[in-house]
Amino acid sequence: MKKTSKHPRHYLSGLGRTVFFALLVGGISANALAQISDNVVRIGVLNDQSGPYAGELGPGAVVAAKMAIEDFGGKVAGKPIELVVGNDQNKPDVGLNIARKWIESDGVDAIIGGSASSVALAVQDFLREKKKPLLIAGSGSADLTGKACSPTSIQFVYDSYSFPKAVVGSLSKQGVKTWFFITVDYSFGKTMQAEATHFIEQSGGKVIGSVRHPLGTSDFSSYILQAQASGAQAIAFVNAGADFVNGIKQAREYGLNKNGRILTSFGVTTNMVLGVGLASAQGMQFADPFYWDATAEGRTWSKRFMERFNGQAPTFQQAGTYSAVLHYLKAVEASKSDDGPTVVAKMKLTPINDFAMKNVHIREDGQTMRPMYLVQVKTPAESTSKYDLYTIKGIIPPEQVWRPLSEGECPFVGKKS
Repeated sequence: MKKTSKHPRHYLSGLGRTVFFALLVGGISANALAQISDNVVRIGVLNDQSGPYAGELGPGAVVAAKMAIEDFGGKVAGKPIELVVGNDQNKPDVGLNIARKWIESDGVDAIIGGSASSVALAVQDFLREKKKPLLIAGSGSADLTGKACSPTSIQFVYDSYSFPKAVVGSLSKQGVKTWFFITVDYSFGKTMQAEATHFIEQSGGKVIGSVRHPLGTSDFSSYILQAQASGAQAIAFVNAGADFVNGIKQAREYGLNKNGRILTSFGVTTNMVLGVGLASAQGMQFADPFYWDATAEGRTWSKRFMERFNGQAPTFQQAGTYSAVLHYLKAVEASKSDDGPTVVAKMKLTPINDFAMKNVHIREDGQTMRPMYLVQVKTPAESTSKYDLYTIKGIIPPEQVWRPLSEGECPFVGKKS
């Protein structure tokens, strides 16, 4: 029998040879042709697992990610799915070191990020260089889809622009014109207050006073008395964690929520409201991207989550983690690839459809254009269970929530409407 040479020029001819050399000229690598690198799709959940943000994401986000993988079927494009978890401790250097090891040594294909924005910005810079997806489910800096944007990043839940815009717009429609701020004295509070002030003035309202308090304040009495004396229609507590809990509890003691005043805040979670208690938080109004009891489908998913997570209802960040993982896996399945730019492009072309979002598209800059709820905290008499916290007052459409694309200054988007 005549031996056949294995050299391509001997066994390729005609169209086959043309295609072969076209691939070589086009620079398509063996990895690209393999589609799924190392025959496994690995997803990393990177957030605060033990510190101040662990209650909003932490172990609950891991539960949500596992649920997404299970609901998808445990495999994608015929390949197994692996989940790895990292604790960034809210430190940029720690988060960046974990991300670098995952990408360069451990074969992680995408990272679901959360917690401090400083961590997310550092990790996003690195993943932009490596052309790997960063799916953001819990970091709030608007720069993540603005000046620091990445072609392979997607913001799934909220940012520092959306909450103030949604709240101010909704309360302005209720006739609120005058505002007073009680703001924590670091970048989070200053940024949120500045954004809110812009929207208040844009809507014809006025900020008639503000005070700043140190992080970790226990006595809010002097700030509350100034807010009370101002006569403002809305008092915004621009803080979080223990500061929020202490501030709202003391506001209740001083009757700050009486005489028609509305207490509000930006980025309130169910855990924060539970920490305050309905007796003190009742009547507060704010925007929320997801509330576990808002729809029948969300309620069904949330009860499954609660069964796996010690009876705790999911926060909007944890629900956002599920959405991010599921949508990523759908895009991998559709493209039959775990190549970062390929998958993110497919994610942006495909509307998000799950228990939390229906036909929601992802904008070119990576912003998920989801609506938000305007919620009001129930009175103790209205609540029928521990997590029965909110009354839905309305749905805020995405165009009234998110920064216009033309204003974001995302370098790879440019000035587009």
